[in-house]
Amino acid sequence: MIEPTIGELRRTPLHDVHRELGARLVPFAGYEMPVQYTSIIEEHRTVRSAVGLFDLSHMGEIEVLGEEAVAFLRYALVSDPGTLETGQAQYSMACQADGGIIDDLIVYRRGEHRFWVVCNASNREAVVGQLTALLSRGDFGASLEDRSERIALLAPQGPNAAALVGALTDLDLAAIGNYRSAPGSVAGVECLVARTGYTGEDGFELFCDARQARDLWEALASAGERHGARACGLGARDTLRLEAGMPLYGNELDRQTNPFEANLGRVVKLEKGEFVGRAALQAVQQQGPERKLIGLQMVDNAIPRAGYEVRAGGAAVGHVTSGTLSPTLGTKIAMAMVPAGLAGVGMENAFDVVVRDRPYRAEQVQLPFYRRPRDEGS
Repeated sequence: MIEPTIGELRRTPLHDVHRELGARLVPFAGYEMPVQYTSIIEEHRTVRSAVGLFDLSHMGEIEVLGEEAVAFLRYALVSDPGTLETGQAQYSMACQADGGIIDDLIVYRRGEHRFWVVCNASNREAVVGQLTALLSRGDFGASLEDRSERIALLAPQGPNAAALVGALTDLDLAAIGNYRSAPGSVAGVECLVARTGYTGEDGFELFCDARQARDLWEALASAGERHGARACGLGARDTLRLEAGMPLYGNELDRQTNPFEANLGRVVKLEKGEFVGRAALQAVQQQGPERKLIGLQMVDNAIPRAGYEVRAGGAAVGHVTSGTLSPTLGTKIAMAMVPAGLAGVGMENAFDVVVRDRPYRAEQVQLPFYRRPRDEGS
């Protein structure tokens, strides 16, 4: 998850807040970001039981406008943004012609001809470059603007997130369902309030003017005291998303991986017509993927980590893409990429994960590892 320092690191609008809170700051996707404030396990458990506050201002926000914005995004992405109502959001991906994933992202429909594409910080330049190149052909009456530097993104996540945000806004949060959004004021700061997240819990992502990020953070932190709120870093975000079986670009997803291999074929809408990567992805759907992402739970006492070799019948067959000791489940879990013929819970495949040159037994389990309890507010 953590990248080496390369050149000068960017800082989010909340950089000074993180320093004041004593965060451990590390290089990530070209930014200096908080990996933890106190303890990754404590922060993780706070999100599962109460509410955690995340600074996600390193993410990319690209606005797409124009009468042919729908047609353009249908061509540029694997999903069908044209099916969205204003206020709805959709998980999607931008792929290469060969079906390899450039980035996974979320598309928010802000109006009839207005969309936001929110991408990973590490792939922001690649996504902007891809979309710009497609627009430059002149086939679509649309335009784009990279608004990333002007927008901050704060994410209260956890079972108490709705109570916290609800105390600071007049918006009817119950009317904002999962993967929906609405503009409104939160603690006097104009935001796009989206019920999206990357933790496996209920929660919100609040997009606001970067100049007002500190005001919004301090209001959330102050009101959050009665709700058990805690500032949370990238370390907890990683363990939370892994328990929830959510892919991380650079681990489960990359340009050498297609959506069907990552169990994300449901996102690909082949029936919508031509789009970048359609022919290659249709072939994968018809023939079946060569590899599949699976869930593993360790039987032996060893923690799997990204890159570790996976064996079946004593032979190397794949590798761990992400692994950790699950703070919620108390078990050691991993996602791994293996040949498709070995994927399937209940199949009699004995897997081993090689840790420090020694094989340790693991069993294949259903993804996700963790599902949150549902309630009426979600």
